[in-house]
Amino acid sequence: MDLDDLEPKKAKSHVLGEDLSKHSVAELGALIETLKAEIARVEEALAGKQSSKSAADAAFKR
Repeated sequence: MDLDDLEPKKAKSHVLGEDLSKHSVAELGALIETLKAEIARVEEALAGKQSSKSAADAAFKR
């Protein structure tokens, strides 16, 4: 038995700008859903940071 078999498999990740022609229709659809979820996650983080920044700006406003 190979020790590499014991390690968890890494999920396939997409590299921005990579050639998409090698992907199937199903893979491209899954990629779209993954990217939409990631966009939502980033937007949520951005909103939280903007809220914190606005609160800090208001607290230190002269």
